Amino acid sequence: MKSRKLGNSGLEVSAIGFGCMGLNYAYSNTLNKKDSISLIREAVERGVTFFDTAEMYGPYTNEELVGEALATFRKRAVIATKFGIKIQDGKLVQDSNPARIRKSVEGSLKRLNIEAIDLYYQHRVDINTPIEDVAGTIKDLIKEGKIKHWGLSEAGVQTIRRAHAVHPVTAVESEYSLWWRRPEEELIPTLEELGIGFVPFSPLGKGFLTGKISKDSKFEKNDFRSIVPRFTPGNLEANQGLLDLLNKFAKQKNATPAQLALAWLLAQKPFIVPIPGTTKLNRLVENIGGANVVLSPYELSEINSMLEKIKVSGERYPADLEARTGL
Repeated sequence: MKSRKLGNSGLEVSAIGFGCMGLNYAYSNTLNKKDSISLIREAVERGVTFFDTAEMYGPYTNEELVGEALATFRKRAVIATKFGIKIQDGKLVQDSNPARIRKSVEGSLKRLNIEAIDLYYQHRVDINTPIEDVAGTIKDLIKEGKIKHWGLSEAGVQTIRRAHAVHPVTAVESEYSLWWRRPEEELIPTLEELGIGFVPFSPLGKGFLTGKISKDSKFEKNDFRSIVPRFTPGNLEANQGLLDLLNKFAKQKNATPAQLALAWLLAQKPFIVPIPGTTKLNRLVENIGGANVVLSPYELSEINSMLEKIKVSGERYPADLEARTGL
């Protein structure tokens, strides 16, 4: 597996990471703990060194299985987790109060069974806590040796600049893929300017860009995609044109649609590290293979030219969830 550095931080990780959320949270086809641990360890053996989790995945149980899975691979693994969301009256709400951050970091360290968190993201921006207070708290935790690097998830560019001014941000995690390209407008140029790495989540469009979801696909109520506008029958059918384009270029490269989608992301900037998730070994192997697909400038230009002619149908989130993001 090739490696990449997240911006100017010096933090080096595998070119493709592993998003662990879906192992036991948010989707219907989750795994038990034993199989989740086995898949994570298989990823390590195949060259993946970058693993993404969060205290709210599960909640809490995702960190535990990641920690157990990587206990014997600690020197080979970079673990990213997140703070800033809590459960209140049965709902997920943002809370990055300094006291809450300290409580969260202690909990994550215990569940992951590690002495320091490699990369600690604010899961979502808390409008009730100035980002300078968040960054200041993180700066103290880094001095105390409990965190090595920090980042932001789904933050707007002004928030990123303010946070970075207090203590350098290593990475920003946000959705980015062939069917969600808004980060290209402001976010990516800002990260490049500041020397911050970019970690795209849902790089395969929550499974859509694998080509295995048809216009007739249905999702169970415990599957997050059941409430996502882009996964309604009408929008799935309208977006088949994107899959047709993906399939066309994938065949030319002797690759799968998923591999081409990941290769396209890697080709955008050298500081981009996507974190696809999966519960299947064959998909893990397929995703890792995306790092070996190299797109020439001409091929990228051709793909992008075709993309300009395709309008993606449907919003990426319901309105209430989109309002929580900073993009």
